Amino acid sequence: MPKATPQRSCLACRETKDKGELLRFVLAPDRTLVPDLQNKLPGRGAYTCLKASCLRQAAQKKQFSRGFKGEVLGADADGLVQQVLHKLEERIASYISLANKAGKVVSGSDQVQDKLKKGGAGLLFVATDISPDIGEKFRGLAQLKQVPCISLFTKDRLGELLGKELRSVLVVMESGFVGSIGLEMEKYRNFFEEERE
Repeated sequence: MPKATPQRSCLACRETKDKGELLRFVLAPDRTLVPDLQNKLPGRGAYTCLKASCLRQAAQKKQFSRGFKGEVLGADADGLVQQVLHKLEERIASYISLANKAGKVVSGSDQVQDKLKKGGAGLLFVATDISPDIGEKFRGLAQLKQVPCISLFTKDRLGELLGKELRSVLVVMESGFVGSIGLEMEKYRNFFEEERE
């Protein structure tokens, strides 16, 4: 008989879900609240849905203090939302760096254009501060070749992730990294979409 997946409840909406579908928080030794996106930090956890609205509601209603049975530091709603967004972005950034180290990233306009045309491109990253015309050109080419396109980082940040100067575009080649980045982007979008509503 298969082992049952552990279930937990969201502190805000009280919906019960599989533990892995929720956002876990733990307390640091000084009782500061810490988001644990990978569910690996030691200690007792408290959970919210992976939605900014549930996180805000839990913070505003002081549910973390109730969950941890005492004072909790760093539990303001805006600060927690920013921490989670930052951690989600950093997870995506770390996958780009790993893919680069594995030789699965191509950057630079000409090389990216060539990979998009010839095939083998898994994901296209377009810098958020690229000129609109050039951005549209790459997005159009990616759409034509059915390559998902992501705009999340600036030219500075994309270059930094590769250990190079500014990069306007980069491609993660077809590999296991594409699926991992896709899953992290799905989490990011779900969290961020709630914030926009």
